[in-house]
Amino acid sequence: MATVPIQTPFDDTWLRRFGAAPQADVRLVCLPHAGGAASTFFPLQRELPPSVEIVAVQYPGRQDRRQEQPLRDIHTLADRLASVLEPLTDLPLVLFGHSMGAVVGFETAARLERGGTNPPIGLVASGRHSPATPRVETVHQRDDDGLIAEITALSGTDPQILADPDMRAMILPALRADYTAVETYGYDRSFVLRCPVSVFTGTADPRVTEHEAAAWEPLTSGAFRIERFPGGHFYLEGAERAVATALMRDVRAFSATAATTPR
Repeated sequence: MATVPIQTPFDDTWLRRFGAAPQADVRLVCLPHAGGAASTFFPLQRELPPSVEIVAVQYPGRQDRRQEQPLRDIHTLADRLASVLEPLTDLPLVLFGHSMGAVVGFETAARLERGGTNPPIGLVASGRHSPATPRVETVHQRDDDGLIAEITALSGTDPQILADPDMRAMILPALRADYTAVETYGYDRSFVLRCPVSVFTGTADPRVTEHEAAAWEPLTSGAFRIERFPGGHFYLEGAERAVATALMRDVRAFSATAATTPR
């Protein structure tokens, strides 16, 4: 599915949408998982009403940005994204990040709240343990077969793609950079978001325990809730309608809160 770059005064390289949404009154910024791309969110877009415009983030090093060097640091990713999103003041922003994207979303929201004039009205963190529950993770240090074994175990990529040497060579640099970024990430424990936070998890996700999901709550002074979906780490695949319903519940709640809260 071809995506359309959004034109901004700064950098239209990072953002993709799947068509115009002239009736939208909120913009949902979607941040992919490690190794993921903007197109991951196309099936979700089809389940959302025209009142929501999906803007999907395209990280460097994949798809139409595959000639660029992938970034290996969450803070650098968040710095770049905050500068790209800051000019988008025509609609309220909700950030929705899955796995690594949840961490990038948190850090981007923090930057927009600290210094921007367009802070997000809410964050949905999906499929990722809270930054308040750090662990030692070393997938990025494995050889290529070990890296492939990890994403195979999580059912994140079609095995036929991983069996193709040319596709593996195309995928692995960005995948390793993403794992390096998220596994070496550390956050500022003194900072708490003002916007509400929702957490989505799969009931059988081997990478997120109930405690780790609940540990997102201290990272916001706003409202907090958790929603669980049947499935594993990539519970979103095939559950787009249920996820869209949950997202709309959050978007409405975020919008209602923003309408009564001084910005």
